[in-house]
Amino acid sequence: MKAIALSTFGGPDAFELCEVPKPVPGPGQVLVRVHATSINPLDYQVRRGDYPSLVQLPAITGHDVSGVVEAVGAGVTAFAPGDEVWYTPQIFHGAGSYAEYHVAAENIIGKKPAALSHLEAASLSLVGGTAWEALVVRAALRAGESILVHGGAGGVGHVAIQLAKSMGARVMTTVREANFEFACSMGADVVIDYQNEDYVEAVMRETAGHGVDVVLDTIGGDTLSRTPEALAQLGRLVTIVDIAQPQNLIHAWGKNASYHFVFTRQNRGKLNELSALVERGRLRPHVGATYSLADIPLAHARLESRDNGLRGKIAIAVVPPANP
Repeated sequence: MKAIALSTFGGPDAFELCEVPKPVPGPGQVLVRVHATSINPLDYQVRRGDYPSLVQLPAITGHDVSGVVEAVGAGVTAFAPGDEVWYTPQIFHGAGSYAEYHVAAENIIGKKPAALSHLEAASLSLVGGTAWEALVVRAALRAGESILVHGGAGGVGHVAIQLAKSMGARVMTTVREANFEFACSMGADVVIDYQNEDYVEAVMRETAGHGVDVVLDTIGGDTLSRTPEALAQLGRLVTIVDIAQPQNLIHAWGKNASYHFVFTRQNRGKLNELSALVERGRLRPHVGATYSLADIPLAHARLESRDNGLRGKIAIAVVPPANP
């Protein structure tokens, strides 16, 4: 089978298109013909060598799958050949999704939402699971509360806006002015131009000095230290960014704030919850660009670019769509 393999850590040119043996499903495993995958910041972080002790080279990386079951191993009862499925491979455990076939444990796989194409489903599995873990499991966002989503035009951000709205929250988000219309179309109630306005001042103005109940950090930087200034008492911050530099959290103490650090976990239940929202018309990923398997290096380079013009996700068509 064809795959994009990482032979060394480095830039996008570290990838190589190659032929590797087609995997065989073991007990409790499912073999999936990958129709689509996508690109996430996690993918280029792995590629450039941010987690060298967790990735054994050469490696096939990639963290989203939407495809069709080709074969099942002994003991598999939930799936059969021909089923359309979607999932996030177990991160740092085994091969990833940049290949024509992938093997995964039955319990992390879900039935693909019928309302989504393979490109759309592959653009939702990791970011959708991350947003669910952040807002539902960790922040326990409730109807009537308010939330600030940093980076509302990004992969996790645009999904988090939709999820928060479906939970009955008032949603604020930081985006560039060029993305105001997009963020509003996702359901944002208040958009903040982070390039020309201080988000803390904007939040306090919009909440009459009360602050927001939850902040979702997708951008890093000094967000951990600045966020308490925008939080209400007993507010919660959830970050999905691994931030290396020390942060001063003195203001969090004064707000009785809770901090949650999220590295998404894989399970079918989360995918089923997201599927239900999709089928009810409450959630849909935005595919901002599509590349082929062979062009994954170009997709990586674009996502890493600061001025990439992207909204939502970059999808990878492993099997070209029948009607592109």
